[in-house]
Parts: sequence; C-alpha cells; structure tokens
Amino acid sequence: MTLGGVVLTVNGDRDVVERQLTGGELSCPSCGGVLGRWGNACLRRVRVLGGPDAELVPRRSRCRGCGATHVLLPACCLLRRADAGEVIGAALEAAAAGGGRRKIAGLVGRPESTVRGWLRRFAGRAEEVRVFFTLLLARTGADPVMPAGAAGLAAAVSAIAGAAAAVAARWPQLGEVPVWSAASAASGGLLLAPGWPGGGRNAS
Repeated sequence: MTLGGVVLTVNGDRDVVERQLTGGELSCPSCGGVLGRWGNACLRRVRVLGGPDAELVPRRSRCRGCGATHVLLPACCLLRRADAGEVIGAALEAAAAGGGRRKIAGLVGRPESTVRGWLRRFAGRAEEVRVFFTLLLARTGADPVMPAGAAGLAAAVSAIAGAAAAVAARWPQLGEVPVWSAASAASGGLLLAPGWPGGGRNAS
C-alpha cells in the first residue's frame, strides 16, 4: 500500500501535526528545510487490534526550500502495511515469547501466511534491528539498562521495548508512548521495509 511521494513519520494526532506545520517545526528529510501544508494524501484503511478498520487521510507537505513533497504518515502505521504497527508488534511479541505461527495468527486475527511473512522479514534482520534500537536506547536513556538474556528475534523485540521506555522517560511531556508507535517513528515507518535499518530515519 503506497501513499505516494516521500514518507515522513509524524505524531498520530492530526491537530498536533497542523500546529507543527503552522509553526515550521517539521523539517524536510531531503534538505532540512521547513515543511508547509500541501493538501492531503488518499484515504487509507488500517486494520487495528479489535474493532473496525481505522480510516486515515494523511497530510501532505511541501518543503519551502527544495520544493520536495512528503506524505506525513502517523506513527501508528508502517509504510506499505495494511495493519497498524500494534498488530504487527503484537505478533512479534508473541513470537519472541515462543508462540507458533498458527497460535499468533489466531491471537491477532490474521491469516497464518500473513503472520509468517511478518516474522520472516523481521527475523531476517533481527540483529541489525537489535543494534539500531540498542544504540537508540543508549543515546536516549539517562541510565540505560541494556537488554540481556535473549537472542535473535526476541533480542530485537526487547531492544525495541527498551528504547520506547527510554523515550517515554526522557520526554515525559509526550505522555504514554506505545512501543510499536515508537518503533515506527524511529524507523521512519520502515520497520518491515526492504533495506532498513541501513538508513533508518527519524531516530532523533
């Protein structure tokens, strides 16, 4: 599912995004210039854990410097994924706890083939993901506690949880930071995208 243009992960609260655009607080990922309003992207349906699909109309923005346009994707979503980050995250957490694909598919209410794809993609880059989020934890936490006692997919999931907790502690004004929204924001929505974390965005 593509939204078109370059995607920038932002706060999930539309009002906050509007204030940021008005105040010139969002930077162009291409040149560092200031982003301004530029209409809206297409309606996007996102499957969530329980309840009906969410309907999102992401904001579009245009750099006042280089003229590049960017879609502002809420941090609850991942690029080109029909399921919200919380759904995929729940599957990854279950796998880290030792759950099998069939059981996980039942837990999140998705086909086993879909879950298998998520797990394979994530497991194939688990060490790189672990390193990325462990570094984020080390740079963010005032007194970081490094994840230990896990390997592979479980270690990567543990590092993501640790980094999300560090972000929440460092910036309490953000309120509760859902683990998988933090993971999406740190990865620029690319958590399961090809080539990531070779050049993850939004780590700051």
